[in-house]
Amino acid sequence: MNKFLLAIASVVLGTASVQAADLAAHYTKAPVMAPAYNWTGFYVGGNVGGQWGSANPATTTLFPVAAYFADSSVTAIGSVGAQHINSSGVTGGFTAGYNWQVNNAVLGLEGDINYFGFKGSASRTALYPCCAPTTFTVNSSVSADWLATIRGRIGFLATPSWLIYATGGAAIAEVKGNFSFTDTFASATESGTIRDTRVGWTAGLGGEYAVGNGWSLKAEYLYVDLGRSSMTSNNLNVGVALPAQTFTHSVDLKSNIVRVGVNYKFGGPVVARY
Repeated sequence: MNKFLLAIASVVLGTASVQAADLAAHYTKAPVMAPAYNWTGFYVGGNVGGQWGSANPATTTLFPVAAYFADSSVTAIGSVGAQHINSSGVTGGFTAGYNWQVNNAVLGLEGDINYFGFKGSASRTALYPCCAPTTFTVNSSVSADWLATIRGRIGFLATPSWLIYATGGAAIAEVKGNFSFTDTFASATESGTIRDTRVGWTAGLGGEYAVGNGWSLKAEYLYVDLGRSSMTSNNLNVGVALPAQTFTHSVDLKSNIVRVGVNYKFGGPVVARY
């Protein structure tokens, strides 16, 4: 009987030892840490897209005593001189900026300079109310070759790689306007030119996706308002100069921009994630 019990105990102990050995042979590795993209750092990039916008050039004149125009002509010139120009075209240029990531928020400062390509003209002719059938014509042209912006950005991370942001700041461009007035009453001529580096404002929305190794792709929309600039002239000529007759020319410019781009970020910390 004792021998039988000893044999059973040996079998039980042997089985337990085998199971313990099997358990010791199995283990689980810790998960491999993968680097998460961090948005902090200086970056440069390029962009290309399209712009569509409008300008509203205006030409008016006054009615001083003993000058050229009748009062009704002054009113008519102001009406015909209120013109509208639409423009659309391709835009593109270069970007540089710096981001600070704080948890899931990203704050940044960005500047860019782009070919703008705003260009258009308008012309209208009307009868002199006082003196039909003689007519007068007002011509206007507006252009802006380049556009620069300096903007703040504030965004949040939808995922570690997806940044959604709002942006706004200053918009700067050289706005050019050319104006002329002619008539058939006395072959009158007058002209004016505007060359004004305007500082306006811009605001918009965008999204940027980090593809890794410092590279990211973005798409954004910007609205630009450069405000209104004006000038006066006293060069009306009807065979003789009439410097008492003052003309005022002005122009504003607004535009919508949609563009895509690629950025490259230099350095910056990498945060480990599981």
